[in-house]
Amino acid sequence: MIDIQLKDTPIFPQDCIDFVADDGTGGSTVFIGTVRNQTKEKKVLRLEFESYAPMAISEMRKIAERAKERWSCTKISIHHRVGVLAIGEIAVIIAVATPHRKAAFEACEFCIDTLKETVPIWKREFFEDGDVWVAAHP
Repeated sequence: MIDIQLKDTPIFPQDCIDFVADDGTGGSTVFIGTVRNQTKEKKVLRLEFESYAPMAISEMRKIAERAKERWSCTKISIHHRVGVLAIGEIAVIIAVATPHRKAAFEACEFCIDTLKETVPIWKREFFEDGDVWVAAHP
């Protein structure tokens, strides 16, 4: 089972954890990406995420399907925020359940890394002296 959400309201880790909970799995991992207060030693005031929603949702689903096939994931939940986010707010949550713990870690890492590389979500960072659009990649 796969749960994909792209929304402009807060996202909650427990929703993703509850979705992937399964008595038949031996490992679950959760990645939570939050808005930090600095980038390259510049003070960040807030972030803004924009996306091309239909394509972003489709690409997130493809990532989840690839992870499900490769690591035998039983359930995957990927939630991403769009809009203006304050420092400390959650931007992305990925939860993965697999039969074994190592696969859960690997699948979760694959999902966040691939999401940042391929999903059309763009990030705008606001600083005290201006702002800049950056790709939502590392």
